[in-house]
Amino acid sequence: MQRRSFVRHAGLAGVLAAGTAPAVVGAQPALRWRLASSFPKSLDTIYGAAEVFSRRVAAMSGGRFQISVHPGGELMPPLAVLDGVQGGTVEIGHTAPYYYFGKDETFAIGCTIPFGLNSRQMSAWMIDGQGLKLMRAFYAQYKVINFPGGNTGVQMGGWYRREIKGLADMKGLKFRIGGFAGRVVERMGVVPQNLPGGEVYQALEKGTLDAAEWVGPYDDLKLGLHKVAPIYHYPGWWEGGPQLDFFINTEAWAKLPADYQAMVETAAMQAHVNMQAAYDARNPAAFRELVRQKARPVAFPRAVLDAAYQHAMALYDEIGQRNPNWRTVYADYAAFRREQNLWFRFTEARYDSYMQGLRL
Repeated sequence: MQRRSFVRHAGLAGVLAAGTAPAVVGAQPALRWRLASSFPKSLDTIYGAAEVFSRRVAAMSGGRFQISVHPGGELMPPLAVLDGVQGGTVEIGHTAPYYYFGKDETFAIGCTIPFGLNSRQMSAWMIDGQGLKLMRAFYAQYKVINFPGGNTGVQMGGWYRREIKGLADMKGLKFRIGGFAGRVVERMGVVPQNLPGGEVYQALEKGTLDAAEWVGPYDDLKLGLHKVAPIYHYPGWWEGGPQLDFFINTEAWAKLPADYQAMVETAAMQAHVNMQAAYDARNPAAFRELVRQKARPVAFPRAVLDAAYQHAMALYDEIGQRNPNWRTVYADYAAFRREQNLWFRFTEARYDSYMQGLRL
């Protein structure tokens, strides 16, 4: 069989398995892309996903497809990554879609919304459900195509200078909370603040903030917020399974050879899985260390969760009445969530509840 015919019929996986990849890859052009991240290098779990992605593309292409990774602020502001990709300033970005809900609330569904899917359910919706199809149709309006690029898993509910014992404690609370979730807590009387991570400690120490949410133990420990706001509430009901994305400019994507496109898709999937594996592996030890340093984990009262849920559902109905993009995507998302939670109730939730009640 001639080489071209073999490559055409065997596909990339067959080529790699047969050990003929170097000769085939060598026929492809050398290419250099730039990737703009929304995250600093210090967050090695989130920023690191883009590095995993870049290394895999380089390895699979025999070094011919190089993607340089740039932290937030180096090429453009962290929250301008979508604009940079859309405008062609960079070919690819790694970001959290809900950063851009101000353009359209539908962006938030592509990442996470309060009382949304957990990380496994989100991956199921995206990969085997209608998630990728629906979100890509939406993102096409912004000249980007997305690939799942990681998930933190359920996050913690943040750091508080005083314990939240009921709904009354939420009123007037000056709370550093990102983006879309602020619309829900605002309905509960909270005063949402959107400060960059580097300013949060000082604001809590001075009392300018009463509370602040970040991610979870591994990242939170680095910020040291427990030293000035020791109450560690959980869970972060607004971050049940936040998915990061690789946004690629559609024109740049269309110009890629088919085998390079396959490499990008494969590398993105590895980065997607790797990020949550890193968080799941590292959070337990960080959590123990936080408790050793006098952090006090406290569950949110049921009344607070119930009120937040009711406000969130009312908000989603309101958005759906005026935003056709949201209405289309959320209808499928909500139906998928309903089926997933029915199934998880009989399996995951019951099993986890038993296992985590044991002292192993």
